Amino acid sequence: MESRIDRRFEALRAEGRGGLITFVTAGDPDLETSFRLISSLPQAGADLIELGMPFSDPMADGPSIQAANLRALKAGTTLSKTLDLVRRFRERDNETPIVLMGYFNPIHTYGVDRFLRDAKAVGVDGLIIVDLPPEEDRELCLPALAAGMRFIRLATPTTDDRRLPVVLSNTNGFLYFVAIAGVTGTRSATEETVAAAVARLRRHTGLPIAVGFGVKTPENAAMIVRFADAAVVGSAIVDRIAAGLAQNGRPQPEMVDEVLGFVGTLAAAVRATPRQAA
Repeated sequence: MESRIDRRFEALRAEGRGGLITFVTAGDPDLETSFRLISSLPQAGADLIELGMPFSDPMADGPSIQAANLRALKAGTTLSKTLDLVRRFRERDNETPIVLMGYFNPIHTYGVDRFLRDAKAVGVDGLIIVDLPPEEDRELCLPALAAGMRFIRLATPTTDDRRLPVVLSNTNGFLYFVAIAGVTGTRSATEETVAAAVARLRRHTGLPIAVGFGVKTPENAAMIVRFADAAVVGSAIVDRIAAGLAQNGRPQPEMVDEVLGFVGTLAAAVRATPRQAA
């Protein structure tokens, strides 16, 4: 069955532009502020939303998203409450795709079958689980696909042509290319690196390709969508959430508007950028 993710990328192709995928951690800095942010992201220009599932040991993430996970956990965010954020979002928006991103441990603890049933019921469209390689597909990937959920995989600069077909097996929705080796929120990839990587990936798959890690500025995002189908921005958004917190950790009154304003600048840059022919 076609999903919101499929429809959104089809719409982007029809418009002749790349997309903006925004990442925030569920419950950062608290559940109500998080809901205000998430529910306003589409109006600010987000085409898809990645919602991080808070976890105590986010090993693929840099300091910014690690801190966001800790803030969310301190605020009492659980996997159940993350799903409830999606349920509340769907009461207002039934079109914007939502992908849950994170680690397998909270899902395993919650129970795979229960998680997939509940996630589907509230309107989750896909999963990115960074610590489950294709060799572990029976744990979650295959049950997710059977449940009608998109399962999105990561490819990295070290994923060579022999490994790539394995990564692409049982992958749908889109392929997430990690533009730099390392954790989130570090350096940015060069235009030449992104162009060459996306061209190589397109020789192996017809899936849309999103590029993230190190995408910090409107200029970075615009460069990405010249070649890829979407740019993913996470740490730069999370940094603005952190900058908008008072010393007691509470959000300052202008924080949500400032974060959404930044997302708006990213969206404007992405929408104004002509794409190169695939």
